[in-house]
Amino acid sequence: MAINKSNIFPEEVQELAALAKALGHPARIAILQALAQKQSCICGEIVEILPLSQATVSQHLKALKEAGLIKGEVEGVKSCYCLNLEYLKRMSPLLNQFFKNILSPGCC
Repeated sequence: MAINKSNIFPEEVQELAALAKALGHPARIAILQALAQKQSCICGEIVEILPLSQATVSQHLKALKEAGLIKGEVEGVKSCYCLNLEYLKRMSPLLNQFFKNILSPGCC
């Protein structure tokens, strides 16, 4: 039986890893871009934007929502989604610091 040792890492590292995992599929990036471009909640239009089935889009939306990148609400038979700006604003400095640290001079 495998033991999950991710909790031995600092919380910031765990958060960055979860973010990277959520962004690890081109469809999820496309969904985030569509939501950012629309700058409002999108209800049902996401399936029309992507060349994927409704079920596949739903799976990607679920992963993005679980990661905290988007918020979603059910309105009758429709689900509406928008960017979770609070989360994105919190993660932006963490990402910037991460890249600043790994891109510092001294590496080959």
